[in-house]
Amino acid sequence: MIVGTAGHIDHGKTALLEALTGQAGDRRREERERGITIDLGYLYAPLKPGAPLTGFIDVPGHERFIHNMLAGARGIDLVLLVVAADDGVMPQTREHLAIVELLGIPELLVVISKCDRAEAARVQQVSTQIRQLLAPGPYADALQFEVSSHSGDGVETLRQALLLAQEDVAERSDRGGFRLDIDRAFTVAGAGIVVTGTALAGQVTAGDSLALGQAGKQVRVRGLHAQNQSAAQAWIGQRVALNLSAEKLSLEQIHRGDWLLAPWLFAPTQRMDIYLHLLASETRVFEHFSPVHVHVGTQDVTARVALLEGSTLQPGQRMFAQLLLNAPVHGVHGDRLVLRDQSAQRTLGGGRVLDPFAPSRQRRSEARLGQLRILASADSLEQALPALIASSETGLDPQRLERQFNRLRATWRLPADIRIIATRQGQLLFSDARWQALRDELLAHLGRFHQQEPDQLGPDRDRLRRFAAMTLDRPAFIALVDELLSSGRICSSGPWLHLPDHQVKLSEQDDALWQRIEPLLANAGFDPPWVRDLAAATGHPEAEVRLLLRKLARIGQVHQVVRDLFYLESVTAQMVAMLVQLSAVDPVIQAAVFRDGLGIGRKRSIQILEFFDRIGFTRRIGDQRRIRPDNALAQGASGAV
Repeated sequence: MIVGTAGHIDHGKTALLEALTGQAGDRRREERERGITIDLGYLYAPLKPGAPLTGFIDVPGHERFIHNMLAGARGIDLVLLVVAADDGVMPQTREHLAIVELLGIPELLVVISKCDRAEAARVQQVSTQIRQLLAPGPYADALQFEVSSHSGDGVETLRQALLLAQEDVAERSDRGGFRLDIDRAFTVAGAGIVVTGTALAGQVTAGDSLALGQAGKQVRVRGLHAQNQSAAQAWIGQRVALNLSAEKLSLEQIHRGDWLLAPWLFAPTQRMDIYLHLLASETRVFEHFSPVHVHVGTQDVTARVALLEGSTLQPGQRMFAQLLLNAPVHGVHGDRLVLRDQSAQRTLGGGRVLDPFAPSRQRRSEARLGQLRILASADSLEQALPALIASSETGLDPQRLERQFNRLRATWRLPADIRIIATRQGQLLFSDARWQALRDELLAHLGRFHQQEPDQLGPDRDRLRRFAAMTLDRPAFIALVDELLSSGRICSSGPWLHLPDHQVKLSEQDDALWQRIEPLLANAGFDPPWVRDLAAATGHPEAEVRLLLRKLARIGQVHQVVRDLFYLESVTAQMVAMLVQLSAVDPVIQAAVFRDGLGIGRKRSIQILEFFDRIGFTRRIGDQRRIRPDNALAQGASGAV
């Protein structure tokens, strides 16, 4: 169990822990000289002989050191709210309590300290003050203990309460990846660099590799301590010290606020969607895009807050919001964070991380807000996943979900109606209903294209995607097309996609022009006329003739060898057969022999051979050219021969 303190400066937090543990706090020279706690203090002691060690975190109470208090409050199981009997409830009592509530610390016990300095009536008065303070929040029924750390009165009663609480600390699952936010880093003679923090998830073993800090530097765990004792393994909920090693690793590279993570969890972000709670004690409304300090884990970064459901937030209210952070952070769904004002003088509120990888576009759309409502109502991946997939139009990335919820996919229980789609950039999850709807939608769009462009065989993939204007990213769209192709619902002719029963229909004018052009191409054989000559012969504009021949080239009735020179499909097939016969005599195709066989000039024969190179029928290596035996044209010609 990890126990933390909270409360105003000079209310006896450090003295209370010394009475409980027998160990002195405030070990720093400046703390002893000034008589106040400045930074976090850590003590370890059993609550009774033979009991496991309990970790105690002593936090500073001065308002100037709230950032240090926040760094130590993460991962605490139980907090002791310390209120001095002589002073009563003070400003940092209220602010520390607000922070404890925002962080969702499971249990709180109230300690009225310095009872030897106050009359019984005063102690009772302070007790009433505290009950009134706690009444609106989650700790309204918190037990109160009257203690004097100086005389020892009440300390044993508090110790017994802590022992009972230790038995009730909920066992936390360690199935996620290891996460530790660093609160201290130092060197130890003979060992090297050591970092400490509270393990927030998973487990770690000596020899493990972890990702460190914003750069994700790979480090190895040489050894570790858990709850201040040497151990081979540590897990969630323990105070952990890790001895790290890595190439060119120095103490200057490590700072409070850095994270140690299982490598697969490393995914720094600067945009998070949260469920924001503005404290009721705020005296002014919170406005859209206000600058703040964000405390997540032991990290303190500045950010802007984009409100997603309005332009202002009233004190005491909640709203979905997006944090636009000025430095990379790490977070997973459910993480608690605290917001302080731009000058870091007061606590504004806090929130719960819903999506650490928030979108930059359409963040206020109803579809996105619907996803955030699902995430806000779910405590786990299993609770959120069915509704998230059902509401997703573009599919869910399982790798992103792993990092968002800190759950490797091997441990998921997927709903039965989930479709796993493989794309060129990884897998996506769709509901069966959504994927079937996408199939039907794409077929409808392709049918509409055929209606609008009856003289075209069909669009290529990218043109179809633009025409359909579907919300899918390109990898998912290509996977959808490929599935329809493999099932025969869509056919392809070269790059052109079309429905199986679609046939190109020329307009009456195009058909009439083709009836005049086709004989001219057929009669010319291996030396067809150029577009300008066809235009002159038919009395039609060159552009009109060129457009018609390009349409026919798309459906395979003619082939464009060079610009404005087209060969009939039947003539092209004759040239293919001729090359196959020539290669049977000599595998190296001789341009001069091919030229003589066609009975045309050398320049034209070279243009034809280069056309065959482009379509993959032949391959040119240096001055030699050979037929590709695996080409469909070559195989078809061989069969015909």
